[in-house]
Amino acid sequence: MKIDELLRQYAAAERNFANVDLTAVNLREANLVGANLSGANLSKADLREARLGQVNLTHANLSGANLSETILWGTDFSEANLRQVELREADLSSAKLIQADLEETTLTKACLRGANLSRANLSQAILFEADLRPSSDQQTDLGYANLIGANLSYANLSGALLHGAKLDGAKLCRANLGVRSSDQSYQTDLSEASLQGVDLSFADLSGVNLCKANLRNADLTQTNLKNASLQGAIMPDGSIHE
Repeated sequence: MKIDELLRQYAAAERNFANVDLTAVNLREANLVGANLSGANLSKADLREARLGQVNLTHANLSGANLSETILWGTDFSEANLRQVELREADLSSAKLIQADLEETTLTKACLRGANLSRANLSQAILFEADLRPSSDQQTDLGYANLIGANLSYANLSGALLHGAKLDGAKLCRANLGVRSSDQSYQTDLSEASLQGVDLSFADLSGVNLCKANLRNADLTQTNLKNASLQGAIMPDGSIHE
């Protein structure tokens, strides 16, 4: 489908564009709020600064697309292909990315507050300075997500759910996972997470739930573990914390 035709139909109140082929199209600054693009092919598309809130992109292919500074609040990317996508400074508040493939995706300074990334593949993804704090009504869910080798340096994960997540070899240097005493609404949950060889140097893990987490060979240089729960956790030297 040609872009002009798609935008004309959208302006005429058409919202169903399921399985449409939009490979390498230019939709920069386009407004497609609430559209159904499930199964669409948007690989290598230019979607910078577009308004795509509440869009259905389940099972869509966006590999290699550029969505930098795009508005994606509440958008459903469940089981979508987002490999090597540019999402710098994108607003993904309350977005659904359940089982989505975000391998090697760039999410630098992206807002992911309240997003559902459970069981998503974020291996080798860049989440430098990303905001993963809870939204006003729900926690950011990274339960059982694959974050192996991901870069979360300086990211804010305070109050995020990371139960059973795989973070082996990830970088969380100076990341914030702690919860301030003035806001105890949510506890950061890293229980049963795999953190082997992870870089947690200078990170804040105060009050974090690390029960039964695997921290073997982790770098805890100047890491703040005040009031963290470490029962049953495997420590960097291989010992089990009692």
